[in-house]
This record gives sequence, C-alpha cells and structure tokens, in this order.
Amino acid sequence: MQKQKGMSFIGFLLILSMVLFITYLGLRVAPIYLEYYSVVSAMNGVAEERGSSQLSLFDIRVKVLDRLYVSYSDAHIKSDNIRVVRKDGKQLQVAYETRKNLIGNLDVIATFDRMVPLTN
Repeated sequence: MQKQKGMSFIGFLLILSMVLFITYLGLRVAPIYLEYYSVVSAMNGVAEERGSSQLSLFDIRVKVLDRLYVSYSDAHIKSDNIRVVRKDGKQLQVAYETRKNLIGNLDVIATFDRMVPLTN
C-alpha cells in the first residue's frame, strides 16, 4: 500500500470555499474603513488649517463636506454628523453609522466617532 500524500479534492474544495468566503467578507468591509480613513484625513486637514477654531459651525461643515466630496467619500456623512464640541478647547467631532448588506438579510454595521482638536 502506498501512503497518501497531499490533500483530497474535497479537502481542497473546503479550504477554497473558506478562503473565498473570507475574501468576500474583506471586499464588503474594506470600503467602510477606507471611507473612515478619508473622513479622518478630511477632519485633520480642516483642524490643521490656520484659524480653524475661529470658524463657525457652518463653515467647518462646508469645509469637511467639500473635502469628502473631492475624495468621493460623502455617501454616509451628512452635515448633522459634524459637530463642534467645547471640551479641552474646541474640538471637531464626526460621528456616523454605516450599514452595508452582507448576505441576504445579514448586515454589517460600523459606528464611528472621532474627535480632533481645532487649532488657532
């Protein structure tokens, strides 16, 4: 009798299906985090502008939304999600929730809340 070497066809199909499922999950979840990093970049850009702590809430919202529009990341961020909080000085806060359909009626829900201090 010879010893079996390697993987059976059924074992290969099981491993292949697990790898494909994990890849599918990654492809569905990765855009959510890419959008979040665009939001963080827009917030940091507005916060580092000279005199950003002196701007009105409307002006700050416009600047953040314009930066998000340019980077094509304005789908889930509305002007109501952008606030200025007076905590240890003025801070820019963006809090939002993203819901993405995964499979059938199963959704992925991601909640983000980020605060950045505004400079003078």
